[in-house]
Amino acid sequence: MRFFTKMGFIKALIVSLIFFSCGEEKKKEIGDLIIYGGPIYTVSENPSVESVVSKDGKILFVGNKKEAMGFRGEGTEILDLKGKTMTPGLIEAHAHIMGVGYNRLNIDLLQVKSYEELIQKVEEVAANTPKGEWILGRGWHQDKWDEQPESRFKGFPTHHLLSERVPDHPVWLSHASGHMGLANEAAMEIADINRKSEQPDGGEIFKGIDGNPTGIFNETAQGKISSIVPESTDEREARALELAIKEMQENGITSMHNAGATQREINLFKIFAKEGRLGVRVYTMLNGRDSILLNNYYESGPEIGLFDQFLTVRSIKLYADGALGSRGAWLLEEYTDAKGKFGHNVTPMNEIESVTKDGYKNGFQLCIHGIGDRANREILDIYDRTFSGEKKDHRFRIEHAQHIDLEDIPRFAELGVIASMQAIHMASDRPWAIDRLGKKRIEDGAYVWQKLLESGAKVINGTDAPVEPISAIASFYASVTRQTLKGTPEGGYEAGQKMSRPQALKSYTLDAAYGAFEEDIKGSIEVGKLADFTVFSKNLITIPDNEILSTKIEYTIVNGEIVYARK
Repeated sequence: MRFFTKMGFIKALIVSLIFFSCGEEKKKEIGDLIIYGGPIYTVSENPSVESVVSKDGKILFVGNKKEAMGFRGEGTEILDLKGKTMTPGLIEAHAHIMGVGYNRLNIDLLQVKSYEELIQKVEEVAANTPKGEWILGRGWHQDKWDEQPESRFKGFPTHHLLSERVPDHPVWLSHASGHMGLANEAAMEIADINRKSEQPDGGEIFKGIDGNPTGIFNETAQGKISSIVPESTDEREARALELAIKEMQENGITSMHNAGATQREINLFKIFAKEGRLGVRVYTMLNGRDSILLNNYYESGPEIGLFDQFLTVRSIKLYADGALGSRGAWLLEEYTDAKGKFGHNVTPMNEIESVTKDGYKNGFQLCIHGIGDRANREILDIYDRTFSGEKKDHRFRIEHAQHIDLEDIPRFAELGVIASMQAIHMASDRPWAIDRLGKKRIEDGAYVWQKLLESGAKVINGTDAPVEPISAIASFYASVTRQTLKGTPEGGYEAGQKMSRPQALKSYTLDAAYGAFEEDIKGSIEVGKLADFTVFSKNLITIPDNEILSTKIEYTIVNGEIVYARK
């Protein structure tokens, strides 16, 4: 009896030692990176913590600093925030990655303040470009200029002064919105554009009182010029992607939803990802106008989480209408400042419905550009007919959803449609948008973030870069203040539609992840999720409104690695 008791004691002791040893071994697991020393907002049930530990690109521990330091080993990197603030990695929910890069390769016109300044920039490039070669640029917006040119038509500049001063190069300058462009005479001659040129469906070649082209090509008419611009080389494509990645990292972006890609671009993303050069996680939409591309993907199916979650292809981008700035947004009632004009339906709705139903059937998410209230209603109607009452987790989106009729606001939540909105557009457009829409439409349904959130809809955020600079801080500021970047007006436009600070942060993190079916792997700081973080110089949750825009990105961390550190 005493023998068995002794043996039992020895067994218990051995089991205890094994258990204790396993516990010690588990406790001694070594992290790659330990972060502490400042406010850390998790966007989870435990809203703030002292420290985070990552290992092999994922979050290993979230909690207090003392416990976190137990994961420290000889090779562990330590990041002391020194009072700086960390959040989950920012997710840009709508931008054009190649456009961001090409804005750096070509002439960047986002900041020009006059037509004269625009022409000077083109002249500078022309002086160093062989005659006959194309000059390209993007970013001008006449409503943001401090002074207007003498020669205008329908509020837009004409080509004459540009053609006079840059006569030896074909020039094509895309509007900031991407829905309009300005060509000089040399470009129009190559395209054979003249007073006899016919108007395309879904767009307009602006012709003056004399019947001659003014140089402005709106919506689908842009193809008359863009189709003859020489195709970019592989080297130039790669350089554009490199520049875009660098710019996103500098702005704290760890993931982005790319609003439309060709097969060539997807192939380039795969090359970069395979070589470890992609640098940000890309959730890309397919170009919905390319039927061959779509059919190929319908056969093979979505591509999810490729290259260690750096690339996913599972959605389709379509366009229902144009932009408000070019009066291309499709409205239920005529423009307040252009009688008889209702904007443009740029893709026939029967084509949109066909692609939507095919995409739905083949497991793809639909992301349809809709700015005007008519466009939003038509898209919601198509979605409703497509779902036919099914309770499938489709997460279909309307990109921009800027101007919605009061009757249609509740339909987003009812149908489970995500409003993919860019708060920075309100800051840039609101001062002149009231001229296009009038007071009632602005107050009822323009940039109505809070109405959508209160109805139960998901609202995700972004910048639509290169339409706007890819600054999440600027879009966050617009979200919570509803002011222009100059701080006007006091109290903000339609102040009742402001987001709270936590709502704005969630729209750039967890809700944005939800918009890509990725909330289980990113968007919040929780154990097991991807180690993607953004560190700010100031606490965006607590600082006064007037300090938000002076906040800097200190670090961008992707997959547990610091990919950007401010000098």
